[in-house]
Amino acid sequence: MDGVELEILWSNLIGIVTERAKALQRIAFSPIVREAGDLACALFDRRGRMVAQANTGTPGHINSLAFAGAHLARIFGNNIAPGDVLITNDPWLSAGHFFDITTLTPIFEGDRLLAYIGSTIHHTDIGGYGIGAGARDVHEEGLWIPPLKLYEGGKPNDVLHAMIRRNVRTPDAVFGDLSAQVSSGQSAAEHLSAMCARYGLTDIEALADEIIRRSEEATRDAIRKLKPGTYHGESQFDVPGGEIITLKTAVTVDADQGEITVDFTGSSPQTTTGINVVLNYTHAYSTFAVRSCLNPDLPNNTGSLAPIKVVAPEGSIVNCKYPAPVNARHVVGMYVPMPILKALYHVMPDRVLAEGSGAVWTMQIQGKRADGEAFTSSMFNYSGGMGARANKPGPSATCYPTGVAAVPVEILEAAMPILFDRKELRDGSGGAGRSRGGDGQVIQFRMMTRDQWLLNAVPSRLNAGPDGIGGGKPGAPGRFRVNGKDVSAARKLTMNPDDVVVLETPGGGGYGAAPTG
Repeated sequence: MDGVELEILWSNLIGIVTERAKALQRIAFSPIVREAGDLACALFDRRGRMVAQANTGTPGHINSLAFAGAHLARIFGNNIAPGDVLITNDPWLSAGHFFDITTLTPIFEGDRLLAYIGSTIHHTDIGGYGIGAGARDVHEEGLWIPPLKLYEGGKPNDVLHAMIRRNVRTPDAVFGDLSAQVSSGQSAAEHLSAMCARYGLTDIEALADEIIRRSEEATRDAIRKLKPGTYHGESQFDVPGGEIITLKTAVTVDADQGEITVDFTGSSPQTTTGINVVLNYTHAYSTFAVRSCLNPDLPNNTGSLAPIKVVAPEGSIVNCKYPAPVNARHVVGMYVPMPILKALYHVMPDRVLAEGSGAVWTMQIQGKRADGEAFTSSMFNYSGGMGARANKPGPSATCYPTGVAAVPVEILEAAMPILFDRKELRDGSGGAGRSRGGDGQVIQFRMMTRDQWLLNAVPSRLNAGPDGIGGGKPGAPGRFRVNGKDVSAARKLTMNPDDVVVLETPGGGGYGAAPTG
């Protein structure tokens, strides 16, 4: 396969999967998908290897989808047929908590399997506890969907559909989002079949082999240019309830083999609150951190991920064991890149960031409207400042590493009886340095209701702000206040109608010592 032919076919694949991701985002019911882009979409070959990902999506979903697609392809094997749609939200097989549902659509040409198209999105509701860290084990957190067929031969699995509908609070929204996933997969199947017919391909296996081989070789070549050795990094941060979490990494560069190993030995053990992280999610953000410094322009697929190994002790906070609660796994998972970047500072200092605010602060609200009708909000989130770069300040109110956007306040106010009084940058919250860390933001809201309401809030870094790097100063810690009083809790809060909530998200760390004189 010559370079011109490969580039044409590669462009076709990227176009197919990106178009499907954007269509999925447009037609999704959940604002966290439609407005914030909390999704992933990828194409897999017959062996379940991720070949191409869409140009939109979040790292935690995209790289976890690589595992989920491989698991589903392996579990169902030859037990698939045209019209089937596979599904799971098993945290240990996919993206780490029940809200993220993965669907995988086998693409057939007649009776011949061509490939799979898969997507993972954050759903509004999965029953159980809801967004938050207060559940005591994973079974309190919502509906567990093992690997099953959502559709079989083009017909809905009535038993599974009934089980899902009866176990969630907002079934219409959940099935609206599931329908968006299914329909985008069907459209992608049609486009891939048309591409194969246009270029005379009976399948994409040879094309996948070439793409994955080239991606892996290019990644190994980039690693071979680094100084070999083992480099260490450590991050500490507080989580809801005030618990202090430590993440330690030893990043080993093996230049001979062209491999990097990230080892989390020495990190905190898993905890009793729902901030535990499965290894898939840890792997997703570890590989993202390494690749964003190493070779961000290369395709992200099974080949480019293969040379990056991730190791974590079973039972640690970043490789939790069943039945650990995991619903707020992003609180720790989004900090995974921070100690890795500190380690990589010793080998490629010009490509790393200082610590940023880390996890987005997620909110979910349950209550009653003025007419007494109950509602459950979709998750919405707010970010702090991003860490400074070697030669540029950190962007304000921008969360690395997730990349999700905040749902606009106008959308939230239209969807539920919430009123935002303030939403502004938190001036001066970024850490000083040669390059300054990004500022956090201040958000103030209250509910327009006559009844008590429930708030699931997941703030972090309330005790100490993100570290600077290379002599840079730390960013400001965050504050979470209700009626002017500081709050830190890993549970749902029962709120009164006139309560006022104020969020002050952390600033990012600075990079390098600030000039003097």
